Amino acid sequence: MTQFQKISLFLLRVSLGWVFLYAGITALTTPSWSAAGYLKGAKTFVGFYQWLLQPNILPTINFVNEWALTLLGISLILGVFVRFSAPLGAVLMLLYYFPILAFPYPNARAFVVDDHIIYAAALLTLASLRAGNVWGLGKKFG
Repeated sequence: MTQFQKISLFLLRVSLGWVFLYAGITALTTPSWSAAGYLKGAKTFVGFYQWLLQPNILPTINFVNEWALTLLGISLILGVFVRFSAPLGAVLMLLYYFPILAFPYPNARAFVVDDHIIYAAALLTLASLRAGNVWGLGKKFG
């Protein structure tokens, strides 16, 4: 791997890590934050997303969402467990993508592909290239 490739991979890993860490920390530190508003607007797999809104399930969804974003961000920034966390993050991005998808438009400015798909692809790229080993703690901690 060339130096330019290492720098690019490192910058992609850390910048994505920051995006996810900031989103997670913001959700964790905002007492009124809930996934309910997002889930209520589901346009695809409506039954599944409505099921997640049940009062006995939603608190777990909120907890998992907040901590998944936070831990994914930490994992990417430090370069630890990237081969494990990045594919899980890609799944999370797909779970964010489907509720907003009114096929083939995820939003008014996109056709099939939006930022969630780009994030998922970038996360899978990081996992496949063992990005945690490039100036990260991946060699030491997986």
